[in-house]
Amino acid sequence: MINFSAFLGAATMYTRYKIVEKQNQTSYFSTPVFNLVSLVLGLVGCIGMGIVANFQELAVPVVHDGGALLAFVCGVVYTLLQSIISYKSCPQWNSLSTCRIRMAISAVSSAADYVYHVVGIYQYKCYKL
Repeated sequence: MINFSAFLGAATMYTRYKIVEKQNQTSYFSTPVFNLVSLVLGLVGCIGMGIVANFQELAVPVVHDGGALLAFVCGVVYTLLQSIISYKSCPQWNSLSTCRIRMAISAVSSAADYVYHVVGIYQYKCYKL
């Protein structure tokens, strides 16, 4: 099920990439490299989701945790970059409320990612995994 979710996430990210690319051709608001970096990081995050799905936590914990790290970090950076692109394309392509909602999701994701790393480091130190 997570593999299918990773595939759908990748398809959604590619669709968003093509939409922003077309909008940027109409009215230049951001460098195309910014959009491409966002796509690559998003796809790497989806690959991380696939790794998490295919390597069990108890059987291969290092690989599973590496995939989770990829998924979380790249996913958070993807949402941050998409929020910045949204603000740059405001008000022609996005409303200010949409930009604020995306930034709020990015902030919550960043906070959750921070907690994930702190707890992970604590876990490895305490339980010597």
